[in-house]
Amino acid sequence: MSSIFYIKKEIVEVCKQMYFRGLVSATDGNVSARIGEKEIIITPSNKSKGSIEVQDLVVIDLDGKKISGSLQPSGEYRMHLMVYKEREDVNAVVHAHPPYATAFSVAGIPLMECVLPEVVLSLGGVPLTEYATLYTEELPNSLKKYITDFNAFLLKNHGVVTIGSTVTSAYHRLEKVEHLAQVIYLARNLGKVDVLSKQQFESLMKLREELGFKGPLPQCNTCEKSCVLK
Repeated sequence: MSSIFYIKKEIVEVCKQMYFRGLVSATDGNVSARIGEKEIIITPSNKSKGSIEVQDLVVIDLDGKKISGSLQPSGEYRMHLMVYKEREDVNAVVHAHPPYATAFSVAGIPLMECVLPEVVLSLGGVPLTEYATLYTEELPNSLKKYITDFNAFLLKNHGVVTIGSTVTSAYHRLEKVEHLAQVIYLARNLGKVDVLSKQQFESLMKLREELGFKGPLPQCNTCEKSCVLK
């Protein structure tokens, strides 16, 4: 694992990337990273991701108790803690409100179709969780049933959560989810969305094995022929 200082700098850089790319607004979103068996670094509450600095970050334990930091941890820390407890392979969690992907969550449409080969290969489907009240145990509970099998999630009427081995890898998955949502939205407006066939999907899974990809197998709904999302 990288040094704590490097991880803090990585979190700050990702926060600024999210803000200046319009993936969060105002004080929305949160980012965290595992720094040991029982501790994580997390962004503070009520702080714009565009102006966050290393000294603003907060360290908490896996029970949610603050260990260090002058500010309060994100109010959605419970969701982050659940992820780390359920997935030992995950060292970072990113939560944001990217416009296209969040629109799909508001419309109640999961991103489960096999559309872009790169997304299928490296990420797979993005399920839609049930609606949950912010800052309560409902939020981690809504995500928990999906956490073992996926690396990205649409939160109903809320936003997106992505996870990874590093803060940067989790952030890159966030970019992929938003890009996928935008492409599907534009394709729908052009008239239809052609999805990959079962054979094409299986070829990608074979390639995934050859390339040595690790983690949950990509999952998405496939069709034998092109279809239009309903």
